Amino acid sequence: MEEPSMKRQQRANEWLQRAKSNMARARAGRVSSAILYEDLCYDAQQAAEKGLKSLCILHEILFPRTHDIAYLMELLIRGSVLIPEDINKARILTGYAVETRYPGDYEPVNEEDYLNALALAEKVLVWVESRISECAKGAG
Repeated sequence: MEEPSMKRQQRANEWLQRAKSNMARARAGRVSSAILYEDLCYDAQQAAEKGLKSLCILHEILFPRTHDIAYLMELLIRGSVLIPEDINKARILTGYAVETRYPGDYEPVNEEDYLNALALAEKVLVWVESRISECAKGAG
């Protein structure tokens, strides 16, 4: 029978795979003029969110259904996970999961916003992957 830590690692990897899928879509960019920067930023936000959730799983931190990056970071901090300052900046991605996801009264998202969201999400994923790798080495 599989050890609980192995199951946890598997679940964390499944969430990380989903995060990487969102990141790949965000990286693809505007391959068509029909693609909105808002939607690309949503994928960047989803990549960061799912990456943080994978880390929560690995550290046995329960999380509710939420798109709130800041809240997920707070849960990780309470679980004794130190979050570097440059990763903390990704908190602003939450707006792309909520406000800009549907038509509404907000400033249009432009290419600069998209590139910033992409860079923040990339940093989060690189950091999450390094943390997961460290945890795997520590368990083995």
